[in-house]
Amino acid sequence: MATHAALLKKLRAIIEALPETSEKLSHGAPTWWGGRKTFATFHDGHYDEGRPSVWIKAAEGAQEALVESDPETFFRPKYVGPSGWVGVRLTGGTNWDEVGALLVDGYRLVAPKRALKQLDEAK
Repeated sequence: MATHAALLKKLRAIIEALPETSEKLSHGAPTWWGGRKTFATFHDGHYDEGRPSVWIKAAEGAQEALVESDPETFFRPKYVGPSGWVGVRLTGGTNWDEVGALLVDGYRLVAPKRALKQLDEAK
């Protein structure tokens, strides 16, 4: 399994490609903002039996569908799960394309309109 530093590096590479994002520590965990709202947080495993994960803001209904489809990878995270966020365990078999797509989806839920325009124009 990748080290926490390697996992953070992969997450940062995906997120830093999005316009107007920033990273700060929140409650001791690296957390990313799109404009003024959070959309992702990395956890080193202290909430999930030592398994590192990223918690991502998700559209209504996405959490349930993902957890039902693959409960070993996806879970309802503590604290933000009731708001629809989805937890993604970052294991040796992580599908980084899927994580990237979920991060972009979460970002789209919070990013300012001008940032979304930049993102769409970059495609």
